[in-house]
Amino acid sequence: MFSGVVQITQGDKELFASSYGWASRSWGVPATLRTRFDTASLTKLFTSVAALQLVAQGHFTLQTQVIPYLGLEDTSIREEVTLFQLLSHSSGIGDDAEEEEGEEYADLWKNRPNYTVRETVDFLPQFAGKPSNFAPGESCRYCNCGFVLAGLMIEKAAGIPYREYVTKHIFECAGMSASGFFSMDTCTSDVAEGCDPVRRNQGQIVGWKKNIYSFPPIGSPDSGAYVTAADLDRFLRSIRDGTLLPMDAAKLFFTPHVPYKQQDGWNRVYGLGLWFYVEADGTVLCCQKEGFNAGVSTVMRYFPASDINLVILSNMADGAWEPVWEIHKEIVAWSS
Repeated sequence: MFSGVVQITQGDKELFASSYGWASRSWGVPATLRTRFDTASLTKLFTSVAALQLVAQGHFTLQTQVIPYLGLEDTSIREEVTLFQLLSHSSGIGDDAEEEEGEEYADLWKNRPNYTVRETVDFLPQFAGKPSNFAPGESCRYCNCGFVLAGLMIEKAAGIPYREYVTKHIFECAGMSASGFFSMDTCTSDVAEGCDPVRRNQGQIVGWKKNIYSFPPIGSPDSGAYVTAADLDRFLRSIRDGTLLPMDAAKLFFTPHVPYKQQDGWNRVYGLGLWFYVEADGTVLCCQKEGFNAGVSTVMRYFPASDINLVILSNMADGAWEPVWEIHKEIVAWSS
């Protein structure tokens, strides 16, 4: 029942690319390799690269204290939080939905219309007054709103809105011609509709539910850009070849920084947006970023030993997770 696309590349060679299922179940439109999919939290990588571009240009540093820089002293966010801590999920700030505690992001919009949140600053009331989970740098905990603050820093430094900056300095620069921030309330061609099965009676599918009320109508620094699989592959390779970042910044981006937890026998370590599977001897098996939301699941995974990129985009919340591990095992076996 998988709906989406899978692409695997090695260097400039395409090893596999195929589409499955429906871009629109309502209209019976099949997904193709040209279909643009919502990336959910994978958008955070664009925010990380944008921030690192501005660091390289001298607008601020990774150790810049966020709250004084933004002039947001009237919040509960601790003044010593740095940009590095935002990007590595080590800031400790309270998130708008504490997903690690089981809170659902979609539940935020039961009492606040999602269409009222369109600009980066609109997110602040959802988290700026929440208490910290831990002191900055003391631990590691996934946090969406850290990237909202990073987006505000990008806007202040660049003098333009976040989406405009990413479109010009990342999508256009990397040749990601199909990618963009598309609003749910406008008609845009080749954009997949997110939806999930409605189940009753021991898992029987009795219908499908769209995700239009599950998050804001247009993408933000923490979620919601649309891409094709080819564009996402192009993005990752444009970092490694120096197109999007100076090589010292690119090296920093592909370096694990903050230990998170052990998972399935691997050490999981966060970088600056990416996270890494690290073996006991310190070898990086792969790095990745995933995105998840109602009607969305995406994974981009890079295997440095074999220079293989794996991209899976799906317009179903549970679409990407089974295939990514099956393909992962094949890639590791093939590379060893």
